[in-house]
Amino acid sequence: MGRFLLIAVWSLSLGLWLYPQAASAQLKQNYYANICPNVENIVRDAVQKKFKQTFVTVPATIRLFFHDCFVQGCDASVIIQSTGSNTAEKDHPDNLSLAGDGFDTVIKAKAAIDAVGSCKNKVSCADVLAMATRDVIALSGGPSYAVELGRLDGLSSKASSVNGKLPQPTFNLDQLNSLFAANGLTQADMIALSGAHTVGFSHCSKFANRIYNFSGQNPVDPSLNKDYATQLQAMCPKIVDPRIAINMDPNTPNTFDNTYFKNLQEGKGLFTSDQVLFTDARSKSTVNSWSSSSSAFQNAFVSAITKLGRVGVKTGKNGNIRTDCAAFN
Repeated sequence: MGRFLLIAVWSLSLGLWLYPQAASAQLKQNYYANICPNVENIVRDAVQKKFKQTFVTVPATIRLFFHDCFVQGCDASVIIQSTGSNTAEKDHPDNLSLAGDGFDTVIKAKAAIDAVGSCKNKVSCADVLAMATRDVIALSGGPSYAVELGRLDGLSSKASSVNGKLPQPTFNLDQLNSLFAANGLTQADMIALSGAHTVGFSHCSKFANRIYNFSGQNPVDPSLNKDYATQLQAMCPKIVDPRIAINMDPNTPNTFDNTYFKNLQEGKGLFTSDQVLFTDARSKSTVNSWSSSSSAFQNAFVSAITKLGRVGVKTGKNGNIRTDCAAFN
């Protein structure tokens, strides 16, 4: 029995060790070179058109990619529409705030690809989302990078699978690290990806506890900059339209830069899960480093989002290429 248990544990640990490599091995840059050679330009053009219509395209697409990858892997399962017999991921409470512009970006880019006869039904929605994410980051001033491609679209999308898989705005550092580690990502990866909040926005309800009822002794979170807290209270009164959204970076909200980390140093992290990156000694030095070096942050971000794109990749019988990103074939 003891020997069997030892073998079982070894097999499990070997599988966990191999998993990230196995997922990334089937992805490669220029995957579509002989399938749909111009695919990245087609996607970029479609994303640029959407970007010109609304800046929300940027945070909406980045967040869609993140929410997709953290639940069952990067397989476009978050884009699937619910049906009478299935409540899909996108209708889980944690996904209801995903902006429609992110979904629209992917759908329009996919339509542009499929309008090219030789490319029709040959590029997955999961890969379109990965490319579109790279493009919105570059369009808003962030780094451009080569995207690994070759994902298939997932065959399942259930709201129940979202439970406990996405970080919450109230998380502390241990909770953040645990959730990211479950996806093969380090603390540095987590901090880098949190930096995408430089172009994010949030509804008031997600941080109202920090400005009104943080604790019995401190109605306002003491780690929050006092002037910033006053500004937030003005923008988010206790009785507020639930559709009101606030920029997560009060200084350069439309630029993908390292100002997010400078804001944390000033107590201007919107969520508890943002500000804790500076208040916790274990992550503070990384925040300080990236606040003073844009290039160091950008390099770390590219590394982290590339690793994120390898999570739970579907191949073979575990996926297919959807003709309609919002519905199973």
